[in-house]
Amino acid sequence: MPEQQPMTEAMFYILLALLHPGHGYGMMQRIRELSDGRLEMGPGTLYGVLTRMKKEGLIVLTGEQERRKNYVITDAGRRALRQEYRRLQLMVRDGRILEEEV
Repeated sequence: MPEQQPMTEAMFYILLALLHPGHGYGMMQRIRELSDGRLEMGPGTLYGVLTRMKKEGLIVLTGEQERRKNYVITDAGRRALRQEYRRLQLMVRDGRILEEEV
């Protein structure tokens, strides 16, 4: 398997949000909750990233109701999310050297 490029913050949080299938507006709310209000994602960013992730096979469109498009994470998306999580954990571990500075 080729090495995955680091994810953008938007991609990471969208995939986290889609661990529970949902639509765009719901994802924006979920991302705000997951990030404890630190990340406010606008519709332009959200839908641009959703389009890219759909092309990459990380998510799929499961249907549309009253102009709300519903998405779900794929198995490939779950693998990519876990791989990115592990990468971030290693970065935090390696960054602990900063705690040793005086």
